[in-house]
Amino acid sequence: MGASAILKLQKVGFTIDQVEALADFMDTQTVSKADLLETKAELKGDIAAVKAELVDTKAELKGDIAAVKAELADTKAELKGDIAAVKAELADTKAELKGDIAAVKTELADTKAELKGDIAAVRTELADTRAELKSDIAAVKAELKGDIAAVRAELADTKAELKGDIAAVKAELKSDIAAVKAELKNDIAHVETKIEATKADILRWMFGAMVAQTAMIVTLIKLIGH
Repeated sequence: MGASAILKLQKVGFTIDQVEALADFMDTQTVSKADLLETKAELKGDIAAVKAELVDTKAELKGDIAAVKAELADTKAELKGDIAAVKAELADTKAELKGDIAAVKTELADTKAELKGDIAAVRTELADTRAELKSDIAAVKAELKGDIAAVRAELADTKAELKGDIAAVKAELKSDIAAVKAELKNDIAHVETKIEATKADILRWMFGAMVAQTAMIVTLIKLIGH
């Protein structure tokens, strides 16, 4: 408190003791405000540290999710390659079967040509031969149909297994992502709870300081009144 302020207080009727008491009180209030500012600065630093930690956690989770997605993409690529290989093998089998059928047809055509040359002399033998050839062709066709059906059934089973594996991977990824989200929510809620508790402590401290200040002012007024 300056000398001019002291003179003004003395002019309005304050004693030297009252002026000194009021100066001491004002010095105490200045120290309390400095403590409050220091506490606020510390709280801001803690909040900034928590936010930085939360950002780092989010970045790590994004990296983990990206790695899982990349692994899933590699798995899909491998599965596509396997499916392509099965399709290529099936195409080769079909081509071989077509070649065998073409060969049988060619052989049948050659046989018919040869039989036509002797048709007049060997009608009965030609009829028997045709019956045998028809039976053989039917057997070959039935065998080929059975092989094709078996290949198709195997391909269908493979597709079903792949779909089941892909569905299991997706379900596992969804479960992991949900668990990470829940953990993040819990951490954020914990941090918010700490911040609210700190705010409440500051408000209580400020309220207590105001009450003490009011009490001291009332005491000073009483002293001045006496």
